[in-house]
Amino acid sequence: MKRAGFRGITIKVNRTSIKKLIISCVLGVISLFILISLLTSIGQARGVTSDNIHEWSVGLISEQLLQVMGMENSHFTEMLPEGEKHLQLTPLAFHVMTSLNPEDPRSFLGRELPGFTFFDSQIYIAGEGTDYTTLSHESSPPIDVQLAERDAKEESLEKVIQLEKEAEEAKRKQMESEQTTGDKNVVYLINTHDTESFLPELTSEEAFNKKVNITQTSEKLKQELEKHGIGTVKEERSVQESLHQKGWNYNRSYEAARIFLEEAVAGQEEFELFFDLHRDSKGRDKTTATINGVDYARAMLVVGGNNPDAEFNTKMAEELDSLLEKKYPGLSRGVLYKEGASTNGVFNQDLSPQMMLVEVGGVENTLEETYHTAEALADVISEYYWRQQKEE
Repeated sequence: MKRAGFRGITIKVNRTSIKKLIISCVLGVISLFILISLLTSIGQARGVTSDNIHEWSVGLISEQLLQVMGMENSHFTEMLPEGEKHLQLTPLAFHVMTSLNPEDPRSFLGRELPGFTFFDSQIYIAGEGTDYTTLSHESSPPIDVQLAERDAKEESLEKVIQLEKEAEEAKRKQMESEQTTGDKNVVYLINTHDTESFLPELTSEEAFNKKVNITQTSEKLKQELEKHGIGTVKEERSVQESLHQKGWNYNRSYEAARIFLEEAVAGQEEFELFFDLHRDSKGRDKTTATINGVDYARAMLVVGGNNPDAEFNTKMAEELDSLLEKKYPGLSRGVLYKEGASTNGVFNQDLSPQMMLVEVGGVENTLEETYHTAEALADVISEYYWRQQKEE
């Protein structure tokens, strides 16, 4: 006990009382923080919605989620290691209230470092060599690159001409196939970023070109699908040209593509499968696979994580990835959930449960390598399609 004098007044100071006061203040601040966090999470809806639950559960590690589910069904906890079967409320509350995960540094840095929100994307299925360091970042090319007419090699232009000549033969084979959709077109192909090209085909240092680009890969895919008896339409209108005509910037590419896609969805063709083909920005070592002595441009399936109906598109991605891995081991780079503020995050997949974005190869691949991939994709897509027909 101490006595402190102040202008003739004696005050008794009890150390135990001071400690209790400090603890009460700390607990009060923590309680206030938790209350504010809850109110912020719930927002104006004044209730718990599925979106709130999704946001909270994303912050949990898998073991914690199983522990929570195990509170209702003990079978879930049987999958946990012996030392982790008891729910630890403190780390659980910390994850839920702060969205911070000590095991994932992205949760600490993603909102603070410019450009780090790219890592909001989640690897749903990791293909061989796929991790967060091998993912590409979607960014618009400089305006001069978008508007300039880049030079393509003469032999690359000849490849384009040759591919156009093969279109009629592919259509004939469709009608002669044992399994055929006949006059019915069931697959629709589009290239949102239709000027994305490949450096080995160009004389420039920028992988963009109006004549030689990812649209040839789509044309090859169309022809190969037709050889499997599947009627296919490739969008011949340029999304990027439409973008410039409207005076929109590159970031609105998916908005411009949506106009074409809505027409396709609402049209008379009754398309069942939709594919948007892109070219990745990574180098050859990350985007090339050699299978039976043949070089392929590796493919990655992308699901828009901001699409509220993404679970349906995910099912399609899972099945296609499984078929690719079974028939062409190493060709698939896996399935990516792309979401967050740094990307579109929907990719028009809300228009159909069977709409998929596919990254085919990278800037250092060749057209021939993407053609080999188009053949493989046509193989697995046709198997996927005909399997669905049998199940109906």
